[in-house]
Amino acid sequence: MKRHLLNEKFVTIEQLADGGYAHKLPGVTVGYSFAETFLGEMLVASTPKGVCYMAFVTGNRDVSLIEMVSRFPGAHFEERTDEYQRKALAALSADEENVETVPLHLKGTEFQLRVWKELLNIPFGETTTYKDIAAALQTPKAFRAVGSAIGENPVSVLIPCHRVLRTDGALGGYHWGLERKVRLLEWEKQHKEAE
Repeated sequence: MKRHLLNEKFVTIEQLADGGYAHKLPGVTVGYSFAETFLGEMLVASTPKGVCYMAFVTGNRDVSLIEMVSRFPGAHFEERTDEYQRKALAALSADEENVETVPLHLKGTEFQLRVWKELLNIPFGETTTYKDIAAALQTPKAFRAVGSAIGENPVSVLIPCHRVLRTDGALGGYHWGLERKVRLLEWEKQHKEAE
């Protein structure tokens, strides 16, 4: 089966709000649902414009919900599934011919959005470094800031922060655990080799 790249061809990003996570979002409704995937249970959330959050459930659902809610202060939350969430989950397993574009509606600073968009340029099954991302953004000395922005990625897998390694080739960190990062990288490598 031909794998899609989960890149800018399939993911679009629109800014939900400028500023950090303390910025309040009165009047914004966030729908969320839990789903089982081949990578484990995930929490997926969306606004009326696109997916705003996608994370692995670590521990239990309540802990995952608290983490999600903390990112969207002032928003109203409803447990429901919508088309955006279905597209996001389908993108994890669909082949290129059948995958639909997944619109993302993300809360972050201008710099964070630039970093997250740059992550979409990393080809499926390949890796890069924090330093290379900083250079691509024409901010070569800002690799630590790049690392911080990557660490705040609100949409796991679709924005492939798992493809970023330290300059020395070490895995670096991963919000959802290094074991899951290794599993994602191995899964992508296997599927790329099978093409």
